[in-house]
Amino acid sequence: MYCPFCRHADSRVIDSRTSDDGLSIRRRRQCPECGGRFSTLETASLSVIKRNGVVEAFSREKVVAGVRKACQGRPVTDADLATLAQQVEEAIRATGASQIDANEIGLTILGPLRELDEVAYLRFASVYQGFDTLADFEAAITQLRREHDLRERNESES
Repeated sequence: MYCPFCRHADSRVIDSRTSDDGLSIRRRRQCPECGGRFSTLETASLSVIKRNGVVEAFSREKVVAGVRKACQGRPVTDADLATLAQQVEEAIRATGASQIDANEIGLTILGPLRELDEVAYLRFASVYQGFDTLADFEAAITQLRREHDLRERNESES
């Protein structure tokens, strides 16, 4: 780690602390050359491999933007979308992979989005699961109805 004051190529870690969210480490450092002290924030990188082969950094904002389109006209708040993006990032990081296909991110979004809003889920799924015909939509709706009915039965029994 280069010293920001004298550009010396080395520094000594004085203190390390995990951030509140547990996703990064804050390190207090000191330069052995000039004695200057500075802090660094370290996070594990997560890269996305897009369909065209380009690799870019994962962005919660892009997840929110993509899901926001599916949620247009639905009772979904910005806070709901931020929570969904956090759940998606945590699920992806839990796999331990440092690179993930963009399509896998879309598929990872489906679970939390389904819990958030079923209509938005269908809109989003139609793209990421490649719905080609009305039969694809009908099958997805039938599956949602079955699970919805099962949940209602379980809730009424308890």
